[in-house]
Parts: sequence; C-alpha cells; structure tokens
Amino acid sequence: MQREIEAAGMATISLANIPELTASVGVPRLAGIEYPFGRTVGMPGDAQGQMAVVRLALQALVEIEHPGGVRGLPFEWPESPKEANAPLEELPPIFQYLRKHITKVRNFMNRDIPEEFRVS
Repeated sequence: MQREIEAAGMATISLANIPELTASVGVPRLAGIEYPFGRTVGMPGDAQGQMAVVRLALQALVEIEHPGGVRGLPFEWPESPKEANAPLEELPPIFQYLRKHITKVRNFMNRDIPEEFRVS
C-alpha cells in the first residue's frame, strides 16, 4: 500500500518494533522503535508519550528524503521485559469476542468484521 501511495506522490513511513524485518520487505521509509508488540506507540493511556512517538515518526518522514531510509527512534520502554509481557488484567474485547465465537476467526481474517468492532 505504501508503494502505491508513494507512486501517487505522497511520502509514507512505517512505524515498526522489528525494524530489520520491516525494512527487509522494502517499505519506503521506516521509523524503528523497540517497544513491545501491540504497544508500538507507547503505554496504554499515556497520551503524552504516544504523541511524542508520533511526532518523531512524522519528523522522520520529513527528514528521510529518499525511499529506503530508516530512522531509529530514541525511546526506551519503561518496564522490564517481564513486566511488559505480563498477562493482561483484562483481555482485549476482540480477543474476548473471538474466544466466544471461535468460528468467526476466518471472518476476521477475510476482513469481515462484526459491526461492533468497525471504526467509522
């Protein structure tokens, strides 16, 4: 998708927590951040920290002049790996739904999302 957007004249950037892997597929521009899976922009509820990540990713978009550029973002996850990977107090709503409706997994994979999870 990024290549198509770039071909139309608009610069794009990926924000990735495994930058080496993401770079290997040839994204046009990449901002790497070593945050845990599912928390690429930061801690839940930390709007200030999340905005800082987004701002630096957008700054990288402006500063990386040519496709293929990679910029590492200077953030460090505030928890130990054990804390970061601890079980959640409450499972995400989508996981709760799929646990109850296991036969709907294929629907999700085919992008047939139930109305209650759609974002308008």
